[in-house]
Amino acid sequence: MPDPALMSRTMADVAERSQRIVADFLKRQAQDGPVAASGADPMQIGHAFMEMTARLMSNPARLVQAQFGFWQDYLTLWQNTARRIWSGDAVEPVIAEDSKDRRFKDEAWRENEVFDFIRQSYLLSARYFTNVAHAADNLDPKAAQKVDFYTRQFVDALSPSNFLMTNPEVLRKTAETGGENLLRGLQNLLTDLERGKGRLRIRMTDETQFRIGETIAVTPGKVVFQNPLMQLIQYTPATEKVLKRPLLIIPPWINKFYILDLRPKNSFIRWAVQQGHTVFVISWVNPDEQLAAKSFENYMLEGPYAALDAIAQATGEKAVNAIGYCLGGTLLSCTLAHMAARKDTRIKSATFFTTMLDFAEAGELSVFIDEEQLQSLEAKMQKRGYLEGREMATTFNMLRANDLIWSFVVQNYLMGQEPFPFDLLFWNDDSTRMPAAMHSFYLRRMYQQNDLVKPGGITLAGVPLDLTKIKVPAYFLSTREDHIAPWQSTYRGTQILSGPVRFVLAASGHIAGVTNPPSSGKYSHWAGDSLPPAPGEWFEGATEFAGSWWPDWQRWVVAQDKAQVPARQPGNGALPALEEAPGSYVKVMATD
Repeated sequence: MPDPALMSRTMADVAERSQRIVADFLKRQAQDGPVAASGADPMQIGHAFMEMTARLMSNPARLVQAQFGFWQDYLTLWQNTARRIWSGDAVEPVIAEDSKDRRFKDEAWRENEVFDFIRQSYLLSARYFTNVAHAADNLDPKAAQKVDFYTRQFVDALSPSNFLMTNPEVLRKTAETGGENLLRGLQNLLTDLERGKGRLRIRMTDETQFRIGETIAVTPGKVVFQNPLMQLIQYTPATEKVLKRPLLIIPPWINKFYILDLRPKNSFIRWAVQQGHTVFVISWVNPDEQLAAKSFENYMLEGPYAALDAIAQATGEKAVNAIGYCLGGTLLSCTLAHMAARKDTRIKSATFFTTMLDFAEAGELSVFIDEEQLQSLEAKMQKRGYLEGREMATTFNMLRANDLIWSFVVQNYLMGQEPFPFDLLFWNDDSTRMPAAMHSFYLRRMYQQNDLVKPGGITLAGVPLDLTKIKVPAYFLSTREDHIAPWQSTYRGTQILSGPVRFVLAASGHIAGVTNPPSSGKYSHWAGDSLPPAPGEWFEGATEFAGSWWPDWQRWVVAQDKAQVPARQPGNGALPALEEAPGSYVKVMATD
């Protein structure tokens, strides 16, 4: 049994904190009331499932077949479980989880007959629900994608690993601690509700172990330029000679730039400096309502264009190599098309990290981008002037719900454990806001209407953009398990640009596949010289190489221009140092 004194203190604390949390939540609901209440089903989930049901009813034979198969498998599971209990004989499982599924890693899920039955029963039910969701004929593709996505959300939420009485690991922990794990879990839950001001904001890591500029984002450098949208960081050289062409990195503003500078051992920025690059990085502001009117055009003019002017002042060089990551890569392509129309040739090579130019098949993020949801989102942004960083983070977390939501529910609330300090998860939780004007334009014109790929479909600063006019050498880096920018979609960019293109596919996902230093010895990559129209055909002809793609990129970018000059110290040029890297903009939290 738990310590009575501990129980008493805990429950008193729970009562006090709960009152405060409810008060904060009601206050926030009152502030957001008209927006929050608009539309009974802004995500159109109910409509999609109603359409699926109607399609299923038009072909009842297929539904009956699915049900018959489900009950047949269930009967076999009952028989196997009974035989195990009465005779102790080993039996082949009726169904097994995916080898990458970590929810059932505890051996009790297989060794104990009851939990083995629970596990397989869940897996059979999950397969049945998924099969039914896929069985509807002639379902609108957008509705089918939404049904598939939310069916998986439902199935993941109902996993027996998420509940106290059906998780053997949690039950064992409860018996060992006399229930103190559940008391600690309750305290963790209240802490997370307090962090979210009445809405659950799950802690993924021990935030107290990280300080931006002290424990992460520590590559030395100086801020040498800033405007309302960004600070430009120039990093201190690590070699006596550097490449003549500076390197400009344009990160996404959906996240913070220090994903490329987490710790010295996995920092792409530090590694690039060590390879002899004069590295400049844009650190975007975390916008508030004062920047509500900032547009995609502003991000281009006050981002890459302003950075190019500043780099010329700081180094005397007009020619640069540029990298764009995700949305930063989309902005880089817009800038290059804009420059091509103006005969501006300052960017001599372009590298695109996990970047979509053609949004025709944008992956599961498309689930959140239809007219009803966009109108609901725009109403919220109109009221505040920006999109809350937490809303964006929740969307991304839902794409990997088992890893980024339910695993923490189990560990934090059922096991009662404190989150482990992990730099990547600290960055993931350090969310950013989106200016209303920019974000509405981006979602509508690119995701919803796919105008960027249409010559003249988008006009920025008075110039119609045509990506086919981009002729600079380009390097596309995509990742095989990317759930944000599927590699088959990013590959389409190789068929759009007119200059020489190299495409490399890294193992792992949107983040881990990119931030993969050579020293880690992890994750292979694929490369091939030919670029056929179909991504599957490219993959069949590509060669797999062990380890990181970073050295491949270094060989490619150096081949564009090998000229070297003496190392440049930040602040020694025409631009004085304003403050130490990583600057002040990156330290502004979305909750500040």
